[in-house]
Amino acid sequence: MIERAYKFGEQLGIAVWCEDEAGPYSTTPYVASSWQPQGHPILQPHEYQPNGTAKLLTLFHPASGVVRVKGVETCPNTVLHAWLKQQLSDIIQSLPQSTTVLSIQDNHALWSSWRQGLKVKFTLPEELPHERMLLVCDNLVGHKTPDFVVWLCHQGILPLYTPLGGSWLNMAESIQRILKHRARL
Repeated sequence: MIERAYKFGEQLGIAVWCEDEAGPYSTTPYVASSWQPQGHPILQPHEYQPNGTAKLLTLFHPASGVVRVKGVETCPNTVLHAWLKQQLSDIIQSLPQSTTVLSIQDNHALWSSWRQGLKVKFTLPEELPHERMLLVCDNLVGHKTPDFVVWLCHQGILPLYTPLGGSWLNMAESIQRILKHRARL
């Protein structure tokens, strides 16, 4: 199903985005190359506490290569959902309006077609807007909260959850590995 989304989603006029959270990463400084001009090292204030962790929130659009990221210290649902709602709302607004008019039954069938073969399915709302986006994300409980899933559906976004042990299906994870590697150079 997720492979089908990557292959055909954009061709069908449905944007395909991937979401993931990476980390925690240690915020303790380590020896690495610097981006500062030579002879002007980074200076830390005397109050600086070199400890703690950070996480990276990532949205990735495989068709265009666009990446949206945000660094956070903690990632409870309140932080993650607020960021995702803002980012996804901006993305949805930037998408072209669909000129295809579907009956209620055909629209519901389109939404349902992306869920064929799933063992566990959430109940789709009876009234669904035109499907505008597929959001590939992992199986975290926070991605499946009823309020968040209903919000996604009302925006025209269908979440597709990677199976357990199938995180490689989420391309946002690959982008995070590249970003992490480049940050250490």
